[in-house]
Amino acid sequence: MEAHVLPARDATDVGNLVRALGGHRYVAGRLILIHAAAFHSVVSDALTDAQSWAAGILSASEIDASSRDERLWRRSTEKEVAAVLEGFWGAGGDAARAKLTSWLEAADLPVGDGTPFDEAAEEDIHPLLIDAGWELLPLAALDRERHKGALDAFGDTILFDAARFEEENVEPPHAHLAELAAFGPVEILRGANAAGLLTEDLMLWTEGNATYHDYVLRGVLRAAKLA
Repeated sequence: MEAHVLPARDATDVGNLVRALGGHRYVAGRLILIHAAAFHSVVSDALTDAQSWAAGILSASEIDASSRDERLWRRSTEKEVAAVLEGFWGAGGDAARAKLTSWLEAADLPVGDGTPFDEAAEEDIHPLLIDAGWELLPLAALDRERHKGALDAFGDTILFDAARFEEENVEPPHAHLAELAAFGPVEILRGANAAGLLTEDLMLWTEGNATYHDYVLRGVLRAAKLA
């Protein structure tokens, strides 16, 4: 996968980026998962339903809250990701981070002391608090008028046709994917400083045709007002 540094400075920037990543015309699908503990820790009027769900899940006797039980994650939206991050990194974030720390300690889970968004540590994150990824439309599904921008980005019809041919004939088939860096306790608790500014670069990982992804990402940055 190819790494892209996102020019995000705070929770507002990250929220705008997440909404833009899921709001353009090239999105074919998304998988956004948020852990119950993340919803449980923040205060937000935008998360009423999710927080009610989290309260039920975390109090369920048949679920080990410290485990990797898939019932601890909820399929979520870009809007909910933005609200959760604003809850941790915006005004009132100290209380949210303290509540998450207390929950982790009560569940006998490590708070963590590593560097936020460390690629080498991503496989070991537990609990995974926010996981967000998107799949782009296949090149073969792009419409000559509706998706003219992406087609023009190849510079020549023959180059687009060659990329589409490769996409349709590669084995095993490959999708065009974009995945936000994973958020665990270290990222949530140490990813922003007291002023709400990110302490490390936030990354986006892409897999698939580089020309296609580059065009889409430039549009995402413009939509998020971070171009």
